[in-house]
Amino acid sequence: MQLSPLQSRLAASVIASCLLLIIYFLLLSPQFAFAAELDRTFTDHGAPELVYEMREDVETPEKLDFRSPTYEPEFALFDRSIIGRVPENVAIMTNNIVEKSNLAPGVTMTYVFQASSVSGRAAQDLHEPLELRRSLNGTHEAAGDGQDDEGAAHSTELLRRQTPSKTLWISANTCDQPWRISQTTMDPPQLTLYVSTSADNTSPGPQQGADAQQTVTVFTEGAVMFNTSLDRDVYLSISAPNVASDLFDTTKQYNFELVASTDQYYYSYRDNPDETDLIWVDSDATAALLQTNYLTNSSDQVITTLPYVIFAHNQDNVGINGMRNSYCGLSANAQIRNLADGSSGVIASGLKNMGAQNLTRQEFYVTGLNASSNYTGFLARPPETNQSIQQRQNNPSSVGGGVVFQPTTFQTKPNGACTFIFNMTFCDETQYAVPGNLTNFPNGTALATFYDNFTRTMWDNFDKVLQQVPCETSPTAQYSLVKNCDDCKTAYKNWLCSVAIPRCEDFSSPDRDYLQMRNIAAPFPNGTTVDQSILDQFGQMMAYNSSRNPIIDDVIQPGPYKELLPCEGLCYELVRSCPASMGFGCPRPSSEFGFNTSYGRQKEDGSLSCNYPGSAHFPAGAGTLLPSWPWLVGTVGLLSAVLI
Repeated sequence: MQLSPLQSRLAASVIASCLLLIIYFLLLSPQFAFAAELDRTFTDHGAPELVYEMREDVETPEKLDFRSPTYEPEFALFDRSIIGRVPENVAIMTNNIVEKSNLAPGVTMTYVFQASSVSGRAAQDLHEPLELRRSLNGTHEAAGDGQDDEGAAHSTELLRRQTPSKTLWISANTCDQPWRISQTTMDPPQLTLYVSTSADNTSPGPQQGADAQQTVTVFTEGAVMFNTSLDRDVYLSISAPNVASDLFDTTKQYNFELVASTDQYYYSYRDNPDETDLIWVDSDATAALLQTNYLTNSSDQVITTLPYVIFAHNQDNVGINGMRNSYCGLSANAQIRNLADGSSGVIASGLKNMGAQNLTRQEFYVTGLNASSNYTGFLARPPETNQSIQQRQNNPSSVGGGVVFQPTTFQTKPNGACTFIFNMTFCDETQYAVPGNLTNFPNGTALATFYDNFTRTMWDNFDKVLQQVPCETSPTAQYSLVKNCDDCKTAYKNWLCSVAIPRCEDFSSPDRDYLQMRNIAAPFPNGTTVDQSILDQFGQMMAYNSSRNPIIDDVIQPGPYKELLPCEGLCYELVRSCPASMGFGCPRPSSEFGFNTSYGRQKEDGSLSCNYPGSAHFPAGAGTLLPSWPWLVGTVGLLSAVLI
């Protein structure tokens, strides 16, 4: 087949072009970059952007020995900050992983957290949108509108919008420390955290000079928290101080746990003394009840797991001094704590709905305490140790959780007339010490059953009377336009449970205007009697010589005790909520013995100065936690004798 002149020219041109391409590939061996769609679930969008440029002055090494164990890659396009170099004797930390170690006094241990070890998706907001960025002159600046930089279209990459900086949250706990070997009151010295972000100081610590680029933070009661920007590698050291051998056992090492996280502090503590999250309800000689603040905002919220744990320690023992803010320190050294096998030991914990809004609290019933002793209670939220790394990355807010809150002090009563009761069926918010007798009622359960049966009998009598009142009629036909029978039932129950079940304080308690001496003529459980001068002054007064309810003296026989009087608002609310035909009345405040020996008044600071359902030793100034009773305008007359 003969080609035309035009076809011959075309064939010659194609052959010549192919030969030139072959020569080009053989001689120059160019490298091409192929565009590909980024996988959002895999690609590290937050990693530093690398800008590639073709440079003719780059020399390729003739031979690389990949078999050499000391081989380190050298690329002209990458500097050492990208490849990274870890100094000797420096441990590499992993995000959200606990580093545990022993540390002898006078020794320093150094770590490094490499910025390149954390992906952009792990260190930045996972919900932050992606945007297109251009790489201009090796920077991460975005191209402005209307710009037409040469080659910009070839360097456009999909990057996550840059945040000003990433944050590394560093926290540590002292789990153990040198023991005291003498009667010294001095606490063991604290560990110290040193942090450096300078490449010139890769081993921060006390050995560095005063002008070293490092931040020094001394532990506070066994805990430290520090955060810094993660725009480069972070070097940190834990240093143990020298310990005096005549005061402490120098062979006993410090033990600590260290965590670095890009999400939040793994270990933390609350240091505001005005914020108390653990509330002391009441106690007797061997047990105490403590509770949290409300955990829910409405009755519709449901909590299925116990969020907190507690630790308790006798204040006469100094074993935890220096570790009071440390979760692992309290876990290992507090006298009262969860056991190693996961059981609670002498601590019984549960959730309880209470209050007018039926909100949830967590309660802790602690037994095995010493009589007449002062204790410190610590509320804590345990770490989320069962979560995998993937779960932590998917839900950063759940990382950690080893939080120690402000401690609460509480006391036990002497061995005497007061026994703590709770978990009652009728008076379900009654949980405090009541007049008791361990001989007649050897435990709190039996005593609680007695009081519960007594109050239920009183309630049945009240309910029979209330049934005579037309409660189901129209609002205008009821006994009140403001209150109804349900209000009357609530007011009577609150009043009955506070009056029929007196809140007991030991007779040795200091005299207060809201503490009323009761049953002073009876002997104490050990056979002794009250001071004769007290009998001479008050022995002839019924309010002092007997209990409020005769059945207490006849059946329980508690001996002398002091009663925390019920709040006057309970009586006033009963009078204004129930029909006048039922004859309820309150003593006049001007009645010196009638009122002062029957009811107490709530103090303005909210401290416990009278008894009411749900009462506790709330911190002074926490009046918002207490019930608010509508006060009657004017003086309520003595309509009838007080029932009890």
